[in-house]
Order: sequence, then C-alpha cells, then structure tokens
Amino acid sequence: MKIALPEPVRRLTTDADRPLRQGAYTSPLRDERLAAILGSSLGILFTICFVTGLYSHLQQHPQAWLPIPARPAGLYRITQGIHVASGIASVPVLIAKLWLVWPRFVSFPPVKGLAHLVERVGLFPLVAGGIYMTFSGVANIAQWYPWRFSFTATHFWMAWVTMGAIFAHAGAKWAITRRTLTRPSRRPALSEADPALGASAETTPGDGGPHAGLTRRGFLGTVATASAALTVTTVGQSFPPLRRLAILAPRDPAFGPQGKPVNRGAANAGVVDLARSPDYRLVVAGRVSQPLSLDIAALEALTAYTATLPIACVEGWSYSAAWRGVRIRDLLAMAGAEPDRTVRVESLEPNGAYRTSTLNPGQAADHDTLLATHLDGERLAIDHGYPCRLIAPNRAGVLQTKWVTRVEVL
Repeated sequence: MKIALPEPVRRLTTDADRPLRQGAYTSPLRDERLAAILGSSLGILFTICFVTGLYSHLQQHPQAWLPIPARPAGLYRITQGIHVASGIASVPVLIAKLWLVWPRFVSFPPVKGLAHLVERVGLFPLVAGGIYMTFSGVANIAQWYPWRFSFTATHFWMAWVTMGAIFAHAGAKWAITRRTLTRPSRRPALSEADPALGASAETTPGDGGPHAGLTRRGFLGTVATASAALTVTTVGQSFPPLRRLAILAPRDPAFGPQGKPVNRGAANAGVVDLARSPDYRLVVAGRVSQPLSLDIAALEALTAYTATLPIACVEGWSYSAAWRGVRIRDLLAMAGAEPDRTVRVESLEPNGAYRTSTLNPGQAADHDTLLATHLDGERLAIDHGYPCRLIAPNRAGVLQTKWVTRVEVL
C-alpha cells in the first residue's frame, strides 16, 4: 500500500539532491555568477585592507631589517585612510555574499564525502575570519571594545588566518570562478538551476520568493550603492573635501582642542600635574657626550622651525597642521650624539602601550622631525601634548608621542 505524503514532506524526501529546508531560502538571485562577482569583489577589498593594515603594523612594530622611511610625509595618512575605507566598504559586500551562499550552510546531508568535508572545514576560518575582521575593525574605529583580549595582536593574526583562507578558497574555486565570469551571462531554466543556489533567475516576480522582483544587476547595484554610501559618509574624517559629508565618521578632523581632535587627553593619561609642574625637564641622554636637561623656558629659547605635517590615527581620521618646535637632529647635535643613531622618545605618561616610541636613524635625522611646542601658531594645548610632543613625517598617530620628557640616544 502506497501512502500519499503531504506535498511539503514529499518535496523534502523525494529529491535527494535538494538541500533540506532549501525551500525557505530560494531566490532567483542565488546563482553562480552573482556569487563569483561578490566573492571577487570581497577578495579585492580584503586584500587592499590586508596590505595597508600590514604597513600599519610595521609602523607600530618596526623591524630593524625593514626601516620605515620618513618620506613621503603623508604616506601613512593615505594608506591608513584606504585601510579603514576599504574595510567599511566591505561590510555590505560581506553581508550580501553570506546571504547568497547561506543555503549551502544548511544543506542536507551536511557532508557528502571527504572532499566535501575538507571544503566545509575550510569555510570556517573564511567565514568566521571575515565576520570578525569587519566587526572588530568597525568597533575599533568607534573605540568600542566589548572584549578583554588585545585588539591589535588578535586583529593582526586573524588577518593572516582570513587571508590564508581566502587564497585557499580562491585556489579551489579558481576554475569555476574564471569560467563563470568570462562566459556570457546565462540564466538557466528552472529545471537546470543548481538546487543549492535556489530557483532560476528566469523565475518571474512572485514565483521565487520575496527577492524575485530584483534583478541581478539591481542587487549588485544595491550592494555597490550601500558600500559607496558608507564610504562617502565616513572617509571625510581623513579626506578633507568630503568632511561635511562624513556624518557617520566617529571623528570630525575640525573638532577638538585648538580645532583638532585627540584620542587620549591629558586627564585620561594622568599627566596634568606632571606637564604643568615647574620641575618639568626635557632630558636628552643615552649615548651622548653632553647630556641635556632643559626646562620649558630653555626649550622655547632654542631655534624653532615650522613644518606642515599630517597626523593620522589608526582609527582612520587625520588632519594636517603647522607644527613649530625644535628639530630632533639639532637636539642630538647639541648633546654630542653620533650620527645615524636610533632614538627613543619617552612620555610623562606613567602607563600606556604607547608611552614610548622609537625613531630610526632616517626619521631622527629628517629636517621635519620636531619636538613641537606650537600648533597652528598657538602654544600647544595640554591635550595635544604640552609642554612638547613628537611630530614626524610618515608616522602613525600613536607613535607621535605626547608630553615628551626624555629623548634617549640608543
């Protein structure tokens, strides 16, 4: 006796090749070509973000075998601006890509063989890494840290894991992606459609779920528009012509003490009393023949120079300003330091990951590397580093040490 099964049950039990619960995720947009376009776009954005992020990591963790040059002066401002912009632009693309391939994650049976198992295991670092990198990156530019581990270390190593997974996945899918993107666009009939991707793109509106009325081109246009909108409304924090449009940027480069933003003020750093103390001294010591100890009056009496330099933060905001102060190389000459020496700059700040920074010989000798006492013609505000701060070309903002009290020749 043959028992007639209800239609929903029959659809799930009679088609062994159709993923379980697939009916809930069908859409004419889920096809191979669209997946390849979004995957390629995401790969490009992640690669740009990775390369520029690696440069930022080398800035903060310098290697003796690969010294960071002092020129071009605005290089870090450009690379970090691109880093943050590409990361933000990738968010809508990642969401669209995950929506597109979601049915494959709930397919049944979950594993169809050894090769399929290896592919699915490889997807975990790809998907988890992509989600973590975009989430943590956006949280960082907003200075929101809902975790207790080190952001910089974890973000760095997860970037390697994610990029490794991307290259492995791209290699595995290279032939399919190349064939899909180079052949003329073809919308298969419903009977030919890949069940794992859902209904055919030829399905008419109303036949393929809530997204059936949106064409592939319209879907891509929507994703591209979302990426462009997020970029335009945030990139103004580092690109002055778009500053007025940067309504979603966490920093306005024209707002703050002396009309310039700061991340960490003197009160939070615990240096207010130390910076204003009459006992303050700037010490130049280490491998020198004539150590120096200068009070504020003696420091300001030295020959001063003005340099227009950008300061760029790892969160993506930046600005250019006229800085005035004494050149590091002049201080070293006064102290009798030998040429081509590495220099460590120390802050009054008692604690903090960036209370010291290092200048390689090329940076220390650059004519625009200053201990600045003035900003745009005004005495440096305490939140900007009074009594003096380091400002040097092509350098991450976290390395432009504030409240400098010691320059040590190594």
